[in-house]
Amino acid sequence: MFEILKIRKNQGHQAIPDVTKAEIRRPFRGFPSLDGSKCGRCGVCREVCPVGAISAKPLSIDLGKCVFCGDCERLCPEKSIVFTNFHKIASTSREYLIVDGSKTADEYQDGAVEARKEIKRIFGSSLKLRQVSAAGCNGCEWELNACGNPNFDMGRFGIDIVASPRHADGILITGPISANMAPALEDAYMCTPDPKIVVLAGSCAISGGVFQGSPALNREFLGRRKIDLYIPGCPVHPLTVVNGILRFIK
Repeated sequence: MFEILKIRKNQGHQAIPDVTKAEIRRPFRGFPSLDGSKCGRCGVCREVCPVGAISAKPLSIDLGKCVFCGDCERLCPEKSIVFTNFHKIASTSREYLIVDGSKTADEYQDGAVEARKEIKRIFGSSLKLRQVSAAGCNGCEWELNACGNPNFDMGRFGIDIVASPRHADGILITGPISANMAPALEDAYMCTPDPKIVVLAGSCAISGGVFQGSPALNREFLGRRKIDLYIPGCPVHPLTVVNGILRFIK
């Protein structure tokens, strides 16, 4: 017992004290800063983007499609695209994920997540999610595992990933949703008690990512169900996940 207390004292408190104020260092890419006045409409950024996330009129990036590879920033001759390290990019609106440079990172964050009263009343003190990997590459899955480690420790806020949909308040989907995983995803959703929420984590889940348009996918589930929260990233960062969910439920 004394050895355990000694180790605890020596290690200190490992969790990030305040996840709402924590910052992520470069080269992490988060919210993009766009300057349409510099854009010469050369089309290089659109040609190099592997997922078609960039539009030219006006200059905009769809964070739901973006895989944050940074090729557009590196190759833009006018430097009209610059990725910042701002990570609080989750949103309750799919359309809001399309960034056109009209908002700063702080302005984007202020309007990104709609914290509804009924969500806070039902899930504000405890939120249990069943994570479904619908043909993901395991990148987002690893980051979601990290959300529960001693560093990020989202369990201290009452947020946990549970083993069964029967124990869950909603499902958290990663991956582009393959045809083989579509029935399992539907089963997980139906087995989750009402009321429940649906969260999409990662570019693959939100838009199909680099797999969009593949005949191996079956994304009909998303057309039939209301999506409550979108968390962009490729993969998602634990701080993006934790801050997005906290804003959503509180």
